[in-house]
Amino acid sequence: MWRVRNVAIHVINPVARLFAGWMPGFGLLTYQGRNTGRTYHLPVNVFRRGKRYIFVLTYGSESQWVKNVLTAKGCEIRVGGRDIRLVEPEVTVADWGLMPLPVRLIERRLSGVTEFLEMRER
Repeated sequence: MWRVRNVAIHVINPVARLFAGWMPGFGLLTYQGRNTGRTYHLPVNVFRRGKRYIFVLTYGSESQWVKNVLTAKGCEIRVGGRDIRLVEPEVTVADWGLMPLPVRLIERRLSGVTEFLEMRER
């Protein structure tokens, strides 16, 4: 997946920011840069299980956004047009049983993802 990262950053993400906060299976994550203090808005795939929100770490836990959220101990997310505060971020081993079947087939088989980020709604 790292091969398509630049395309995602410069082409897909700007378009996805337009709908990610309202579309099922997507969210618009808002977080602060740990060094710059800059506010970032990242379209992400997110899946809700009760009060937990689960993010498939396509680029792994070494991604800058993951490090920023872990350092800040949370972030904001817009899902379904609603803004929610998420807290207690934790990187976990991917439990694919939590994901819908299409996600399991695509992410698990094609990208080799092994980690999730889980947070709970505050």
